[in-house]
Amino acid sequence: MTEPVSPGAPPAGWYPDPPGSGRLRWWDGTQWTDQFAPVAVRGQVLRAPEGTDPSTPWIWVFAFLPLLSLLELPFLLAFYARVFSAVESDPSGVAAAEFAPDSGYFAIQGISLLLAAIFIVLAVFDYRTLRARGVPSPFHWGWTFLGGIVYIIGRSVVVRRRTGSGMAPLWVNIAVQVGAIVAIAIVTVASITPLINQIADISSS
Repeated sequence: MTEPVSPGAPPAGWYPDPPGSGRLRWWDGTQWTDQFAPVAVRGQVLRAPEGTDPSTPWIWVFAFLPLLSLLELPFLLAFYARVFSAVESDPSGVAAAEFAPDSGYFAIQGISLLLAAIFIVLAVFDYRTLRARGVPSPFHWGWTFLGGIVYIIGRSVVVRRRTGSGMAPLWVNIAVQVGAIVAIAIVTVASITPLINQIADISSS
């Protein structure tokens, strides 16, 4: 049974039940529905409607987004090549100017800022989608300003409490981040090893 309410009502969400039952009732944006959630009292956790899907397209893009950090690799390799060339041409030392910020440095910073902005946008859409599906008080997207990993951890914990599932994107995100870090580390070590060996040869001679 639903109870239509006058126009100009608030957006969809959980609100106190008008008859005063002491429970939260789902307002779908146009009328009251028959979906209820217990009010959070003394640590009791709110629950989403039965069968609510905690997965959204936004959180899955969010989970795989760290792969874009691999775009920084060409600029890192260019930097190492520049240092290697400087040492080779001037065995006595590398001029400080060689390490001044260049286009590659700014490209890396730009990629990092772009990733941070995309994380925030995806978190906003994910948060709104969860609310539209009836998930009460999902983890707020604002936490993304402290880092993508902060949002996806908090979001996964809260969503699991509300729906009983939703941890998969977190595990995928961790695996992707570890994979990206390992890939960058391998390429970096492979790139700087010749430089380290050359500097060691110069020092010993």
